[in-house]
Amino acid sequence: MIMGHASPPLGKRTWTAKDEAYLMDRWGSVSIPAIAKGLGRTVNAVKCRAGRLRLGGVLASGDYVTLNQPIRVFQNSGTTAGYQMKSWVANRSFPVHTKRVVNSTFRVVYLHEFWTWAEKNRSFLNFSKMEPLALGKEPDWVAEQRKLDATAFSTQRKDPWTPYEDSRLAYLLKQHKYTWAEISREMQRSAGAVQRRCCDLGLKERPVREGPQNPWSDTDLQRLADMLRRGFSYAIIGEACGGRSEKAVRGVVFVKYHTENADKVRAMLGQGPWGTGAPEPTVKSEKHREPVRKPMARLCALLLMRRNSMEWGDYWQRELCQNWNDVRGCLKHCSDCDSCTEFQRIRPQYCRDCAGEFLDRREQIYCPKCRGMRKKQAQKKYAVLHRRGRI
Repeated sequence: MIMGHASPPLGKRTWTAKDEAYLMDRWGSVSIPAIAKGLGRTVNAVKCRAGRLRLGGVLASGDYVTLNQPIRVFQNSGTTAGYQMKSWVANRSFPVHTKRVVNSTFRVVYLHEFWTWAEKNRSFLNFSKMEPLALGKEPDWVAEQRKLDATAFSTQRKDPWTPYEDSRLAYLLKQHKYTWAEISREMQRSAGAVQRRCCDLGLKERPVREGPQNPWSDTDLQRLADMLRRGFSYAIIGEACGGRSEKAVRGVVFVKYHTENADKVRAMLGQGPWGTGAPEPTVKSEKHREPVRKPMARLCALLLMRRNSMEWGDYWQRELCQNWNDVRGCLKHCSDCDSCTEFQRIRPQYCRDCAGEFLDRREQIYCPKCRGMRKKQAQKKYAVLHRRGRI
């Protein structure tokens, strides 16, 4: 009986130059089981051959890095995984992918996607902490942004406040003549740090606000737009726009774009002039602005004149009538209170919280005093939850 030639087992075949080239070309970009299947070998044989060829780890051989590598590059190694997934991935859409290596999975990010994301989030990242070429070849804008961040962070101290600085801050505030920008330069700290220190020390005084004597001109606004596009910080922009404070710059940006996030403003602004891509104003955002406040005051004056023209001034009992409205007048369309047959005294109500009696034409659950207290309590609770939720 003539026996045929038996093929050698999968793990015993000799590695050819073609097989090694196939392995080196796909190592790091294709999974190990897929490479083993393409070569007709076992996973252990592929791993052993990669070790002999000194190809290194799978995660260190592709055009990607693990999620923790950018975190360490920007010297944020003290942050937790929950912070990374919330602040980087959930809030700012960090491009994370999952890569499987044999029986383990890792979070990785491709370098070209990382640099695209980093350019859109310049204000969030501090490129002065990133060593040059730490993640390989860098785009051209990274070198300039590294210089801008180094300049911005070098003028503001980050160390703890000393007792001398606290007393100096209290003295400057009691003078009632220094603005946010002047105190920030004097203390060599950001306006936000000064404001937070005032709250921590329980200081009631605040810096003088920049009044209308220093309005924003079209040249200043255009310079603001150009510097935002180039990645300058708000503090440096304020110095270039007439020595304004960081809070003043943030205020004019928020009024126009409804956000202080420089990255979001840069995306809406694009390459156009100041105001390009601004969202439609809302009633809440526009009610305190001068062009809206004056017409509102004029409207209130007209309504008051209309109410006075109705000649109801002599009828004091209208203030006790359930059917009276301060704007519309008598809801029963009576001509005067003397001949009115629809008079109805305002019904007393009782507060659910303090059980006190109060008068109100509309049905209320709480008295005006308790409503104000509950509103302040809700505002404090929202502020605490909002501050804890921001990362």
